[in-house]
Amino acid sequence: MNIKLKIWRQKNAQTKGRFEKYYLENVSPEMAFLEMMDFLNQKLILEGGEPVSFEHDCREGICGCCSMFINGQPHGPGEKTTTCELRMRFFKDGQTITIEPFRSRVFPVIKDLIVDRSAFDKILTAGGFISADTGSAPEANSMPVCKHKSDKAFDMAACIGCGACVAACKNSSAMLFVSAKINQFALLPQGKIEAADRVKSMVAKMDELGFGSCSNTYACEAECPKGIKVTAIAKMNREFLHAKIIAE
Repeated sequence: MNIKLKIWRQKNAQTKGRFEKYYLENVSPEMAFLEMMDFLNQKLILEGGEPVSFEHDCREGICGCCSMFINGQPHGPGEKTTTCELRMRFFKDGQTITIEPFRSRVFPVIKDLIVDRSAFDKILTAGGFISADTGSAPEANSMPVCKHKSDKAFDMAACIGCGACVAACKNSSAMLFVSAKINQFALLPQGKIEAADRVKSMVAKMDELGFGSCSNTYACEAECPKGIKVTAIAKMNREFLHAKIIAE
């Protein structure tokens, strides 16, 4: 298949970016999207041009690095799919594919398609730690956990921090990400000790960094590659109210 690419190029955060057009021939429908980007960069290098900078690591839908805005959607047209899991068979022969970095003030562009998502790291750091006994592993039955809650905690822990929720939200809200990280501990007994301090600190840091409020459009849920539901936000709000009203 032959495709046309319209890719955002930007030297650094201080310079003004622009779209540049490229044409690729003989693209296999079974190529991963990032393999197609590698194919393009190889072509650009052989022609003496500058390759397109984009971020990647695991290429298995785990690390959350490959954040791209493809044809108006975070991670592209696939459902519950990261950019690296996206295949070229989702596109048609001769189609124009527009590729941009995530658009958010809190995710400034570093170069081309790479954005700075360190704001997420700052929120996680604000969450602190959990208290855990040191020494040998405790008896498995000494701290029973309801299967329903352990399953929910595992679902929350599946969040890879890719930033698709922020990119999809018209207010650049990080509430789906923050709620997932809060709830994965709040649902388990090991996370109960610091629960009140954790939710207050993480929400405060989220607001301080300039993320917007929840838009209630469910765009974050629709674009989350791990299928995390907006009910996580409701759970976080309950944790926050409990910490502010009851715990204090």
